[in-house]
Amino acid sequence: MCAYYPESKVEISKLTAKYYDILMNIITFGGYSLFIQKAIRLMNIKSNDRIIDLGAGTGRNACLMMNYLSTTGELIGLDISSEMVTQFERRCASFANAKIINQRIDEPLPYENKFDKVFISFVLHGFPQGVRRKIIKNTFKVLKKQGEFFILDYNEFSVKEMSLYLKIPFKLIECPYAFDFVEKNWQKILAEEGFNYFEKHLFFHGYVRLLKGVKVS
Repeated sequence: MCAYYPESKVEISKLTAKYYDILMNIITFGGYSLFIQKAIRLMNIKSNDRIIDLGAGTGRNACLMMNYLSTTGELIGLDISSEMVTQFERRCASFANAKIINQRIDEPLPYENKFDKVFISFVLHGFPQGVRRKIIKNTFKVLKKQGEFFILDYNEFSVKEMSLYLKIPFKLIECPYAFDFVEKNWQKILAEEGFNYFEKHLFFHGYVRLLKGVKVS
């Protein structure tokens, strides 16, 4: 797989892709599984929702969301990694209304006003700011009016003020793009792109946030 953004760490392949879920559990001291389940509960998924999962990865999050959908609902995952696509297909094989597409999320998507919810988990921080804006615009386009955009990612904080035991792994594992991501006002940025009626929920001592914005204009 070609790395479109060489400094990013969200374009995952090979062994990292194979053991991604295990690595996430280690990095978060076992907390990843717990807060991802809680975050998805907080999405209030309806049985007939149509959901798009940007950077869907191994399908772990998608399968959790599928548990809330009936046969009238639908979930489409997008991921650039062929290894992740394979894992998604294997993990979500029992869900006929879930599918994965090998697709860049920073390029125009072939949907418009189609989805009730868009979910993106620990992906947005791994892009340059201009590319993040493209992803948000793509999200706005694919959502129905009053559709909901959920970003599960780092909260806003100062890296300098982090506890040492968190600051060291953050600096070691994260790409350069993450350091400016945590300094930005994402509610303000989403509002500039047509979202409103924000809600937020914090996890992992306030360093992780589920931010919801609603498409209003």
